[in-house]
This record gives sequence, C-alpha cells and structure tokens, in this order.
Amino acid sequence: MNTIAVGIDIGGTKTHLRSLADGRVVGDRVVPTASWRTHDWTGDARALITMINSLVSGGTVAALAVGAHGCDAQHECDAFQAALEDHAGFPVRVVNDAELIPPAMGVFDGIGIVSGTGSIAVTRNPDGNMLVAGGWGWVIGDEGSASGLVREAGRLASLYLDGGGAADEPLVQLLCQSFAIASPVRIGSCISSSGSGARLGRHAPAVFEAASLGSKLAQRTLDEGAAALATLVERLLNRGAQARNLVAGGGVVMAQPGFARLLLHHINARSEGRVQAQILDKPPVAGACALALRMIQTTPQVYQPRSTK
Repeated sequence: MNTIAVGIDIGGTKTHLRSLADGRVVGDRVVPTASWRTHDWTGDARALITMINSLVSGGTVAALAVGAHGCDAQHECDAFQAALEDHAGFPVRVVNDAELIPPAMGVFDGIGIVSGTGSIAVTRNPDGNMLVAGGWGWVIGDEGSASGLVREAGRLASLYLDGGGAADEPLVQLLCQSFAIASPVRIGSCISSSGSGARLGRHAPAVFEAASLGSKLAQRTLDEGAAALATLVERLLNRGAQARNLVAGGGVVMAQPGFARLLLHHINARSEGRVQAQILDKPPVAGACALALRMIQTTPQVYQPRSTK
C-alpha cells in the first residue's frame, strides 16, 4: 500500500488538493471553496477529510498540510488543526495560505505574500511566532488584491469625475461595462453591494485592461496597489521578522507579469535590500505538499484514515 503525503491550498475562491506517493503526484483535484467551506471548524474538517479519502482512494495517508485562507492568526490555525485531528488518523498541520508560497519554491523560512482574492503577508520567526500583516478583508483592507484593486479603481474614478474628468476615460468606461451599468454614478453602489471579495474581484480584469489602454487612473491604481503590498512586508520587518527571503504569489501576481514587476520594484525600495524577493511560478499546493513531506521526515509513524461518519 502506498504511503501518501497530502497537501491542500484553501483559497478564497478555490481549493486545491494534491497527493504524492514516492515524490510523484498521484491525485489532484480543484473544487470551489464555496462548495464545501462554511467556516465551522468541525464541519469544514469533516468535508476535507471526505475529499481526502476520495483523493487517496485506498492509499495510506502519512501526513496532511493545509494552507487556509482566513486562518490569519495562530489561534485560528490551531482551531482548524484540532478539528482536523479529531477526524483524521494522521498528523496534520494547518497554516495560513500565504505560508505555502515560500516552500513551494523550496524556501522554508521566508515571507509569503498573497495577492489573489484578498491580500496578506505572513512569516514565522525561528521560535515559531507567526507574524501577519494585512488580511483585513475587502471592505477595509486587502490592498493590492483583485478586490482591493477594483475598490481603489472605483475610488480614483469617483475623485476623477468629481474633479470634472470626462466619462470616456478608459477605466471609467471599462468599470461601467464590467458592472453592466449605464452611468458611472452607480460604480460605488455596485462595489458596496458586491457582498464578497470574490465577487468584487471578478471585475479586476477591467482595471488591467484600462491600464493597457493607457489609463493613468488604472496605472495609478496598480502602482498604489503594489506599493501597499510592499508596505505589508515593511511592517513585518519593522515588527521583527527575521526572514530574508520572500516569495509573492496569488492569482493576481501570477497572472499579471507587469503587476508582479511593480511589486518587486516596491519591495526592493521599501525593504532597502533586507529581503530577496521572487515571484511564485508553481501552484501554492506544491508548498503544502512540501510541508507534508517534511512532516513525514520528522514523523515516522504512519496512520490510517478514519471514517468521517
């Protein structure tokens, strides 16, 4: 019977499960996060274990590592880990989803930045102390994420129009098209009624398209978003983060090379050479698998999966 390591990346939009046996991917599945997650630790743990048992299909799980969007403090990681341990017959580790990004690139002591549905920067010092900056949600934070970029694009568009700017500006036009509204006066209400960062973030392509068309408003939105992400790193360093390697990932950074370059520029400027930054070029679930494999190296005992009933 194969001994299997399982890694899971729980993002704000999608959940990616992967299993490895002898270093080879033997199971891979992506599901919408909203299709199973309720943010009830026990219920979510049961749902994940059910998916894991289906993914491994007869194999023996030796370790599970989970990176979870929304586990933004140690007590939240601990609570989800405890719930999973109650329903699993194998060692479990839960971290924030940003913590998957450095190990996906072979960096186990780095700073991870996510710019996707939301945004956050996370690291741990050698004593295991978790340091977090950002992750406050699309209403008051998540700068530089898909949702944050749309929100700030709307704000800059409103200021531009209030100053007498023309409604044919590319960002204004593309936001109206994306929201399917006839007048830009409805941009604010569309943003406020989005209901979630995931739904608001779907309009981010309008910002990038406007920037490609030469919109100074859109270009400013992207530059300020990248600078805000770099500020998260600066805050971690000022609070005593000891990591000197950084990896940035997430759907926005990985899909938009120009924005990734802006982010690296601002990180280098803000950190003044204190960190070496790179962009993730692998799926974050690879980091979860790397953590699970490390657990196997230090936890030789192998456990059988339990029933979720």
